[in-house]
Amino acid sequence: MDAKLTLKLNKDVIDKAKEYASSQNRSLSRMIESYLKSLVEKENPTSEEDSDISPFVKSMRTGVKIPADYDYKKSYGDYLSEKYK
Repeated sequence: MDAKLTLKLNKDVIDKAKEYASSQNRSLSRMIESYLKSLVEKENPTSEEDSDISPFVKSMRTGVKIPADYDYKKSYGDYLSEKYK
């Protein structure tokens, strides 16, 4: 059964969160519910499962595949070199 919950949050945070939720084709309410559910359903907080990615974070994935051998430091260095030529 769904129930209403009123939260007080910074307006900028709310606007950005709504925009993000919309871009993910999800409602902000469902995203928050998913996050809170992942927090309260943890059975054993010291288990190895804690080191796994939470369902909330998984729900925000973009589908972009990053190669295992991706060198982000080199890429960032290349970006900065190009930017400040």
